Amino acid sequence: MLDIQYIRDNPELVVEKSKQKGYDVDVTQLLGFDQERRQLLSRVEDLRRQRNELSSAAKGQRPSPEQVEEGKKIKEELTTLEHQLVTIEKEYLVLLKRVPNMPLDEVPVGTSEDDNVVVKQWGEKPTFGFEPKNHSQIGETKGWIDKDRAAKVAASRFVYLKGDLVLLEFALWQYALSVLTDPNIIESIIKENDLSVVSKVFTPVLPPAVAKKEVFEATGRLNKEEQTYKIEDEDLWLNASAEHTLAPMYVDEILPEDAFPIRYVGYTTAFRREAGTYGKDMEGILRLHQFNKLEMECFNLPENSFEEHKFLVAVQEYLMQQLGLPYQLLQKCTADIGFPNAHGMDIDVWLPGQQKYRETHTADYMTDFQTQSMKTRVRRKDGTVELAHTNDATAFSERPLIAIIENFQTPEGNVRVPEVLQKYMAGRTEI
Repeated sequence: MLDIQYIRDNPELVVEKSKQKGYDVDVTQLLGFDQERRQLLSRVEDLRRQRNELSSAAKGQRPSPEQVEEGKKIKEELTTLEHQLVTIEKEYLVLLKRVPNMPLDEVPVGTSEDDNVVVKQWGEKPTFGFEPKNHSQIGETKGWIDKDRAAKVAASRFVYLKGDLVLLEFALWQYALSVLTDPNIIESIIKENDLSVVSKVFTPVLPPAVAKKEVFEATGRLNKEEQTYKIEDEDLWLNASAEHTLAPMYVDEILPEDAFPIRYVGYTTAFRREAGTYGKDMEGILRLHQFNKLEMECFNLPENSFEEHKFLVAVQEYLMQQLGLPYQLLQKCTADIGFPNAHGMDIDVWLPGQQKYRETHTADYMTDFQTQSMKTRVRRKDGTVELAHTNDATAFSERPLIAIIENFQTPEGNVRVPEVLQKYMAGRTEI
């Protein structure tokens, strides 16, 4: 949630930057409710003070008729104003929650993902002496991907993954965890990218896959972009990524300055409706309603959070480079960075079967947008308290499996296993 004081000070800028992200917000009405709310709150607090003073004056003795009458008037007015305040607060919060985080000035203005800017390309696209197949063709032929039987049991866009592809997926998780918990590798990534962050490893977490609506809303993730599912007759929503239940871990908590940065890597099955996608995206495992994901979530001091954002991108690049997968790094435009983001980066991997780059990773810089609502704060060494910052970034989803299948396919229809994954596959070099 955006700081209301920032909106009061910059109403026109908030409208402009919200439109850059594709959101029309009624700042005039919001500020009108804000002013009315503050006036009511001031009057309510004044009446409560008068009530307390009256009560103290009559303490230990029988109140006079005048005091009784005055107390009755204060109670009646206070009851009326408190009801009005509750109503105004609801309207105020509805409008405030519709305001997205402000994109940094360096974020390119755009209207869709087509306006994202490629800032780097890495790796050589593979060449084949045969017509490369897409991952769906290979996976179905091998018996690794079974969507027909999954459709009978669940619905379309669910899948059975089987055999060697399952072993390869678990190798991917094991490899990522080995990197993120290795202090020497973390230190080398920091040094290689000349970053000013501490060399602290990530703590592995298995988080809940559901969150209460109020908590989910506080993260800014319960919105049109995430398209997740609600559990019927329960105040619970399924997560659409592990950071959705990692980010609110410290709701209503004040953490000591020395605790930061806090780095977690969480694994969970995620659920997304993926409404509106069709065509080639329906093939294979590119866009499923259910998929597995390993996600990095960091809590930071405000002065270090953007550098941490760059660190998470560096980790993502390291993981992809070690797999030997050609990719491009993109700076996301205003329309694509997401509702709670101030800045965002994507990694798109080359898929020979589609002859195009497709997204495998995203890194999100949130500033204090989430912690405003979650009330996750830091107590400085001098005793002052302020909001912490949050960052999240993909370690691996199942999409790198697609890239491995397509980039490392053989003429025989097999798939070469990336060297860094082989020790997690009992030394196998091919599946």
